[in-house]
Amino acid sequence: MGSVEIEHVENGPYLVKKDGKVETALCRCGGSANKPFCDGAHSKISFKAKGGKTEVTKE
Repeated sequence: MGSVEIEHVENGPYLVKKDGKVETALCRCGGSANKPFCDGAHSKISFKAKGGKTEVTKE
């Protein structure tokens, strides 16, 4: 399966990464016109949220 990580971009979307490569960006501000995908609305509505990472493992 490889490594999968979800990066919580500060004031931005969730970046879903597989083996270090960004596969998709998911909206977390609620303002995207293309949900569940990010369309950059977070910057227009001044969305604020902390960043971080979540590692996904398959057992």
